[in-house]
Amino acid sequence: MIKVKARSNESVQQMIKRFKKMCEKEGLTKDIKRNSYYEKPSERRRRRARKSFKRVTFGR
Repeated sequence: MIKVKARSNESVQQMIKRFKKMCEKEGLTKDIKRNSYYEKPSERRRRRARKSFKRVTFGR
C-alpha cells in the first residue's frame, strides 16, 4: 500500500504529484488499466508471447 505523508510546507498539489509518481513507479496504473476489463486466458498468453517476441527481436 502506498502512503504519502505531508512534508513541512508542502501543498496538496505537491502531495498528489508525489503520490502519482509513486503509483507509476510501482506499476499500479498499468495494473489497473490491465484489470479494468476481463481478458481471456488465451488472449493473455497471446499478449505475453507477443511481448517476449518483441523483446527477443529488438534486443531489449
